[in-house]
Amino acid sequence: MNFDYITLDRLRQSHPAWQLLCSPHAPLAASFLHRVFLARNVRAISQADLKEALDDELFSLNQQRGEGSFPRPALHYLNDWASAEKGWLRKFYRQGEDEPYFDLTPATEKALGWLASLGERSFVGTESRLLTVFELLRQIKEGAETNPQKRLAELQRRRDEITAEMARVASGDFPILDDTALRDRFQQFVQVARELLSDFREVEQNFRGLDRRVRERIALWDGGKGALLEEIIGQRDAIAGSDQGRSFRAFWDFLMSDERQQELTELLDRVLRLPAVAVSMPDSRLRRVHYDWLEAGEHTQRTVAELSKQLRRFLDDQVWLENRRIMDILRGIEAKALKFRSAPPRELGMTIAGTDADIELLMERPLFTPAAKPSFSEDEVLHGDADVDTAALFSQIVVQKEKLATHVRQTLQDRTQVTLQELCQLRPLEFGLAELLAYLQLTDDSFAYRIDEETVDLIQWQSMGVEGSRPTKRGRMPRVIFSRYP
Repeated sequence: MNFDYITLDRLRQSHPAWQLLCSPHAPLAASFLHRVFLARNVRAISQADLKEALDDELFSLNQQRGEGSFPRPALHYLNDWASAEKGWLRKFYRQGEDEPYFDLTPATEKALGWLASLGERSFVGTESRLLTVFELLRQIKEGAETNPQKRLAELQRRRDEITAEMARVASGDFPILDDTALRDRFQQFVQVARELLSDFREVEQNFRGLDRRVRERIALWDGGKGALLEEIIGQRDAIAGSDQGRSFRAFWDFLMSDERQQELTELLDRVLRLPAVAVSMPDSRLRRVHYDWLEAGEHTQRTVAELSKQLRRFLDDQVWLENRRIMDILRGIEAKALKFRSAPPRELGMTIAGTDADIELLMERPLFTPAAKPSFSEDEVLHGDADVDTAALFSQIVVQKEKLATHVRQTLQDRTQVTLQELCQLRPLEFGLAELLAYLQLTDDSFAYRIDEETVDLIQWQSMGVEGSRPTKRGRMPRVIFSRYP
């Protein structure tokens, strides 16, 4: 983490551990949560039990510090500590239960651990930690060595050292740790044991965060199911295959061995009975700390199993909805098939939109032409007396498209398609070219037309000539085919 001003200021405003330490209720929250959760290694407490314990705590503090020091009810404090703004507690519901439960968040446990480190220690041990550093470096060096000859040489050297030590012990010459060295190593053991318990909460929170992200991804997913499952499994494998996941698995496999549990029990019992360790009055729960590890690990494993079960149920619901939609589509296809079983369509066809691209080059576009602004004369408008024939105003051509559509529908009653040439032969054009163009503007729910560019039809009509004559006019155009909808 970068210790720059921006990063630290963001942590101060958003991190729950920092907010807990800055809160005016920090002594109440820290002392109560440590006593209820960490001191007894409790993972989840029901709301009723936790409320009752906090009621007793608030009553005792109000008696000591004066009435009104903590005026709010216990449930208000619990809900406030579990709110999204603070995040000191995690409020949740167990499967099949209606009563809420509370548990510490990893951030709160970190804050409590830091407060515990502020206390004065009887002495600061350094020898055991230095030996641990050397031992870790030696394990890293040996574990990364790929040359078998060097590894054999290292094993032979250690064998010679063990043989020499066995000889010294047989002769009665062997060193014994003094009281200071024993307390130093025991102090380091206590610290590591407590850190292990806090690590379980963080691992559990990581799995919950993964489950939350997966559910959000499923709810917003709009792609294929295969890609979704691949991403979900990839995220699950990512956290299981991470350094934290592999380390937790190795720790769990090591601790689940009956031989290891029995060895830990015997070692703890013998170490705690040593006079140099007993004089420091260690916590009595250290005698069964490995069972606390097991309990915390089992709680994490149950949480992961429950999350997997809920995720499986969530995916099953999604699959059921998709299967229902598929069945609805299939039933619709069956219904349409039964509808056309007795009267199948005579001709099946479909239209495809043009696949050619309309290319318009830059130089093909006309230059901009400004619109001409009309100029109005200031002369006075006088009443005219010209002799003009107004009959032209009442001789406009009006083509009724509804009549043309009726003609097309009547023609398609006994056939599936008809050309525009045939329509003009059955009913000659009355208004010439205007009526011919009106056919191309028809829109109706019962028919549609398409244009065959490869075939050219000749259409004839008689127009109104001078002095009542009706000359014949001809027009060539691509074949227009009107088809009836099924």
